[in-house]
Amino acid sequence: MAAGRLRSGMTASRLVAVELGRRWTVALVRTGRRATRAFQPVADRIAIAHQDIRTADPTVAADIHVGRYVFAGRAVDADPRSPFEVEPPSAGWARQLHGFGWLRHLRAADHPAYREDARRLVEDWLRLGQRAPFAWEEEVAARRLLSWLAHSPMLIDGCDAEFYQALLDAVTTHTRFLRDHIDRVPPGLARIRVAVALLAAAVSVESFRKLVRLQVKRLDEELSRQIFPDGGHVGRNPSAILEILVDLLPVREVQAARGIPVSPVVMSAIDRMMHLLRFFRHGDGALALFNGAGATSMSLLASVLVYDDARSRPPGNAPHSGYQRLEAEGTIVIIDCGTPPPPGFSREAHAGCLSFEMSSGRQRLIVNCGAFPLSPEWRELARSTAAHSTACLADRSSATFAAGAVARMLGPVIVDGPRTVFVDRQEHEGAVAVIAGHDGYEARFGILHERTLRLAPQGDRLDGRDRLFAEGRVAAPVPYAIRFHLHPNIRVSALEPGIVMLLAPDGESWEFHAPGHAVRIEDSVFLADPHGARRTQQLVIEGTTPAEIRWTLVRATSARDARRG
Repeated sequence: MAAGRLRSGMTASRLVAVELGRRWTVALVRTGRRATRAFQPVADRIAIAHQDIRTADPTVAADIHVGRYVFAGRAVDADPRSPFEVEPPSAGWARQLHGFGWLRHLRAADHPAYREDARRLVEDWLRLGQRAPFAWEEEVAARRLLSWLAHSPMLIDGCDAEFYQALLDAVTTHTRFLRDHIDRVPPGLARIRVAVALLAAAVSVESFRKLVRLQVKRLDEELSRQIFPDGGHVGRNPSAILEILVDLLPVREVQAARGIPVSPVVMSAIDRMMHLLRFFRHGDGALALFNGAGATSMSLLASVLVYDDARSRPPGNAPHSGYQRLEAEGTIVIIDCGTPPPPGFSREAHAGCLSFEMSSGRQRLIVNCGAFPLSPEWRELARSTAAHSTACLADRSSATFAAGAVARMLGPVIVDGPRTVFVDRQEHEGAVAVIAGHDGYEARFGILHERTLRLAPQGDRLDGRDRLFAEGRVAAPVPYAIRFHLHPNIRVSALEPGIVMLLAPDGESWEFHAPGHAVRIEDSVFLADPHGARRTQQLVIEGTTPAEIRWTLVRATSARDARRG
């Protein structure tokens, strides 16, 4: 089975020209929408509230009650001032403050004093927060509108008429703002979030029901544009599926409760995304670390999976998203076999083609470094090929990231990388093998990378082969490094040349064999931890091209039996 997605080559100047054209079109559309604003309805009554299924922690409410605000890894003691009067310690902190997602903690505490805190902070924002630098970023405004609507029962309970009217006026303002600005939102998750917020307002506010059809159509367009037939997101980040579902599922439930038909496009997208969410899960329940994925909120994932009625077995192949999954007897291997996303969707994408992750039972063994979104200084390293369990040539990444004027215009998008990735999946006598290759290094070095991974039927052995070769031409030798990043919980020790022992916390052990090659143990970093970067280690095989490197990961009991035999 061959599969490959071709990227059309676009020069940096062409990408900038396309973006300028998009912005001009958006400006024209917004002008037309402003002209019709007088005919837009005004919020009259919040008839129903969708559920916020994100995890809530009443202890956070206690912190807020005393004026302590901990967002994005930074803490601010604002008391006796409003948090909207203090200098934000970081952009991430400010965005979370202005997004009002923390209202769920106050609601979970279920105390009159905390309900009063919630109303006071909404009033503070209306009085002080509207001119803050991050307050009217479209995604922040969408998150705020979703939070106000979801927690409107708490905000309205016991409030006076003046507050209720101010809240309704704010809902009207936000709905109009997001409707006028949705086309200027960069392609990706932010635009889906804005579309979901607009639909939530149309469904929840009585006088907005006439807008439902328009907002359903807009959301359908975004889901059709961004969700692949196999359920993956066009940005190729496994966590993106979870982020979309956590907003979309509650709004779907409210639609059904109000007797408003749910779009077939939405229903199909949810079913497909649920299917692929299970595809990306390791044995410990966490999502694989590809293309911007970081730490998985296990409670959030559990909340989303409650809505999955099918609970079917994950597929082995996600051809449109560009991933393969091997699974046998509790051992799971997930492989990135895709080309980079289109430039507009690649702001978080990584140069990790043919990287893989592996788990055994509840223990993750081989990982990619992942991403820690609260740490911009790690972002460039996390996106590099060297931060992934794959082959890297001359310390260069297999994809090129925008820089200079192009980056200022478009953001840190991928402007070049593998244009063709071929995939051949084979199953024979219970064993599953994937043979894949990419041309990300061909233009610079004339070298192709082909990787074969074969998982034994008992799940106790993974055989790998990496070929670095020039096809039909003579290429100068290029230094390479094949990296296998280890999860921080794994202890590692060299047994003999070419053999390394991996020991998991539960006592399970695996051996890494690379006959004829020196295997070095080096320091690495794991960025997909909720608390920040963690030290870990990696196995590294080095040499020069052309080369063919065979290696094996085998459960230690099987390895000992093989040596005795």
